[in-house]
Amino acid sequence: MNLRLERAVPHKGFTEGRMYIIELVERHFECFTVEDEDRALEKGGVKIQNATAIPKGVYNLIISYSNRFKKHLIEVQNVPGFTGVRIHSGNSSKDTEGCIIVGSINQRDDDDWVGGSRVAYDRLHQKVKAALSAGQKVTLEIA
Repeated sequence: MNLRLERAVPHKGFTEGRMYIIELVERHFECFTVEDEDRALEKGGVKIQNATAIPKGVYNLIISYSNRFKKHLIEVQNVPGFTGVRIHSGNSSKDTEGCIIVGSINQRDDDDWVGGSRVAYDRLHQKVKAALSAGQKVTLEIA
């Protein structure tokens, strides 16, 4: 299973985007996203602790137990310069410290807000869990 997060133009303090499931040559919209500010780390940008989106790239996803959230969540593995990166629910970049927030509602790409987050997360979690249970590798490309 392959996911692709397409970031919109970054704004001061946050970055919104859209996540798709990629099947062969087609992409299917899955949810909206909001993250901390994209500081172009893959191009040598400077990370600001708890205020920087993870670098663009391709990452493996697993489901693992989060001590912080006290439940199993989707984990983004092997992110350079980051630890414990998760995909989880929330409504804005204030609800993250480098993680990816998902939502099913986004009225504008410039307001640092998504809604319907628990619904979007639960739907994505079930799809990732099913793929992993079927023995598939699950990846996330951040573009």
